[in-house]
Amino acid sequence: MPRTHILALDQGTTSSRAIVYDHECRQVAVSQKEYPQHYPRPGHVEHDPLAIWASQWSTAVDAMGKADLMPQDIAAIGIANQRETTLVWDRETGKPVYNAIVWQDRRTAGECARLKEEGVEELFVQRTGLRLDPYFSGTKIRWILENVAHARSRAEAGKLMFGTVDSWLLWRLSGRTVHATDASNASRTLLYDIHKGDWDDELLGILGIPRSMLPEVKDSSGIFGESQEGIPIAGIAGDQQAALFGQGCFSAGTAKNTYGTGCFMLMNTGAEAVVSRNDLLTTVAWRIAGETVYALEGSVFIGGAVVKWLRDDLQLIRTAEECETVAATVADSGGVYFVPAFAGLGAPHWDPYARGMAIGMTRGTNRAHFCRAALESIAFQSAELAECMVKDSGIPLQRLQVDGGAARSELLMQFQADLLGVEVMRPRDIESTAKGAAWLAGLGVGYWHDRAELAARNETGMEFRPQRAKAEMEALMKGWHRAVERSKGWADDDAN
Repeated sequence: MPRTHILALDQGTTSSRAIVYDHECRQVAVSQKEYPQHYPRPGHVEHDPLAIWASQWSTAVDAMGKADLMPQDIAAIGIANQRETTLVWDRETGKPVYNAIVWQDRRTAGECARLKEEGVEELFVQRTGLRLDPYFSGTKIRWILENVAHARSRAEAGKLMFGTVDSWLLWRLSGRTVHATDASNASRTLLYDIHKGDWDDELLGILGIPRSMLPEVKDSSGIFGESQEGIPIAGIAGDQQAALFGQGCFSAGTAKNTYGTGCFMLMNTGAEAVVSRNDLLTTVAWRIAGETVYALEGSVFIGGAVVKWLRDDLQLIRTAEECETVAATVADSGGVYFVPAFAGLGAPHWDPYARGMAIGMTRGTNRAHFCRAALESIAFQSAELAECMVKDSGIPLQRLQVDGGAARSELLMQFQADLLGVEVMRPRDIESTAKGAAWLAGLGVGYWHDRAELAARNETGMEFRPQRAKAEMEALMKGWHRAVERSKGWADDDAN
């Protein structure tokens, strides 16, 4: 019997999702499950690796059940994952030696500062395209080796394995037989030379990480192995690279922004690894048939997560949708700026010591102003990334493709278009991350023939055109910059 569908696993920061696609790229069934977040200390963010696996496995089973499909109906599995989140587990028992340290975690800020003082940051930038920041996996691995009892000796004896979330899922899906990753995820570790396409022994030495821990790096599209049920696992990419692929940004100069827990803007730069002069990252977009495509990336640590914070922690709203409803009751934020630097600031500031701040409040400030300022903060941060990207690439931004949960907010998307002064294009299917994983997997087994076939199936859902005067938006942006400067360095004990 022909295998008729693709199963995409989208493992995110707060939830795991599984989506079944048919040959027309239509969603046949969706399942999603949240899992616990752990905050053992201020600035520390962890996940239980077994909870990640259990939630992802249960959604896969549920989605296939909803679609009335059996394993033999699935042509391939594609995986997209939260990147940089670091897992270390025992090679023989399969047990994690510590919780997964999440990409948002700031515990290695001091280690990154020490490495910068030693003068090695430029070496990391040249080879990996990344900054020395707690965001990335390398210093997280080192922390586990230095702080978990016997971890270093076990690692040096070849008994421990490292992986980002994709590697963990692949290893579990394959019955603990395949330890691999793709080039896009490898490029987020601080350990991978994006120009040579291999792990870098000098960088491993600086961080004290045994090479034996690392997964094999493979193409993003192609067969990695099989699940225990005999389904080819044929596509893997970090969630943001998967979204770039799923938005059909196949040519140099095309760009997308994903409004998820964080915001991540990527511009395809083709075969050229463009070196940023404006504190963005140079990263691998994907590697297919041995050919690497690169991207410029700007990362906002707290994007849509600010709405979750308003709902769960401040309890200003009952649902995420209510944030927009409340915000729309006022014409503007009333002069309030909210900088959601809960986990420091990412590009282009790279300040792990920045902290969240609201400023500009008066006696007349109310819940609606605060909700609106929170939504606008997502657009302000993204506009900063776009400005840097245009400067680095030399390519004017013609339009911006958008996706992710917060892209459902029409108020936010319109404000984004007004800030950027260009059209914002939201596809009919905003789950571009899962779709990108499905596309990579489908191409890897010949389910779809080529990228042209995929691009033809991408449907535009809604376009947002600029409506407000350029001078008005420039004044708002100036106020944003003033607010950001006041949030910087707050948690730096040495500076205070």
